Amino acid sequence: MDLPPGCMVSEKQCQKVCKLKKSLYGLKQSPRAWFGRFTKSMRAFGYRQSNSDHTLFLKKQHGKITTLIVYVDDMVVTRNDPEERKVLQNYLSREFEMKDLGPLKYFLGIEVSRSSEGIFLSHRKYALDLLQETEMSGCQPVNTPIEEGLKLCVEPNQVSTDKGRYQRLVGRLMNLAHTRSDLTYALSVVSQYMHNPREQHMNAIMRILRYLKNAPGKGILFTKNVDHQSVKVYTDADWVGAVDDRRSTSGYFTFVGGNLVTWKSKKRNVVARLSAETEFRGMTLGLCESLWIRLLLQDLGYLSRQPIRLFCDNKAACDIAHNPVQHDRIKHVEVDRFFIKEKLDDKIVELPKIRSEDQLADILTKAVSSQVFSKFLDKLGMCDIYAPT
Repeated sequence: MDLPPGCMVSEKQCQKVCKLKKSLYGLKQSPRAWFGRFTKSMRAFGYRQSNSDHTLFLKKQHGKITTLIVYVDDMVVTRNDPEERKVLQNYLSREFEMKDLGPLKYFLGIEVSRSSEGIFLSHRKYALDLLQETEMSGCQPVNTPIEEGLKLCVEPNQVSTDKGRYQRLVGRLMNLAHTRSDLTYALSVVSQYMHNPREQHMNAIMRILRYLKNAPGKGILFTKNVDHQSVKVYTDADWVGAVDDRRSTSGYFTFVGGNLVTWKSKKRNVVARLSAETEFRGMTLGLCESLWIRLLLQDLGYLSRQPIRLFCDNKAACDIAHNPVQHDRIKHVEVDRFFIKEKLDDKIVELPKIRSEDQLADILTKAVSSQVFSKFLDKLGMCDIYAPT
């Protein structure tokens, strides 16, 4: 960085520096300074910062609510008070340089479509551009993002592949996972080999692109639901599924009002001695997510009295959660056990029975058949409104 024009410094004073009186664009502190300035302005205008998401600001008055969520310098405003929107827009225009882009149609690469059925989110243009860039537009499509039963591993004798290209492709595909829960497990697997990818790992990436070609416009449909305050979470785990280190993979889907809102597939950082232990840790992961969602709903004014419904198909894990007796074989996970037991006693969560064949989170922990995969995607509310009928 150079001194500003007009600031003359002699050779003897060349070690001097300038002290900034305010933030300067491009410094590492600049994003924090900008958000601090924005937060101060929103609070001064009567908005409250959410406790569950610090980028969410809310204002409730006369029985109506206006919410604003910000990502860097992009904002989305939703409300049931049309007058407040105009007042907020005028205020922000005075405080900052801004442009109103109208009704939400495109945000951070996500396309937003509205119909009588609900609101549809997808990455269609992003997916088509990616297929074009990778020259996979004319490839043969497949029905699943990962081959059934496939377990990748590190094989030193295999041919190495372009590390930079592999990392770029994984990064591009990761962005798609914000609206494509069907890619989550496959991306969780291939992302484990970013440091030293081999030919088989690149082939797995190409498989994901071929699956993407099958339905580039697939996304999530949010529909109206009478029971809009209900929170459900499906959790599952694959015990010692990793060939390289025998670690397990856990995953969860969370639903609000029957609509899929969050999901995750995570390889555990410890080796589990029991299958019930793996399932139990997966239950804790899903429960923490659903508790956060419940807090977010409370911020929005929805004080649900219904317990969170947590679906786990492992009977041993459910029995451990209910049974207060200390088990010698699961002492090392007693923190998780007491955490879930506390929520059960307080009627915050309940554990309904579910059959293994109905466990939606199964596709987040293993590579299943195309029939099972397709059945679960329908139940998740994933569809392609651009597909020919």
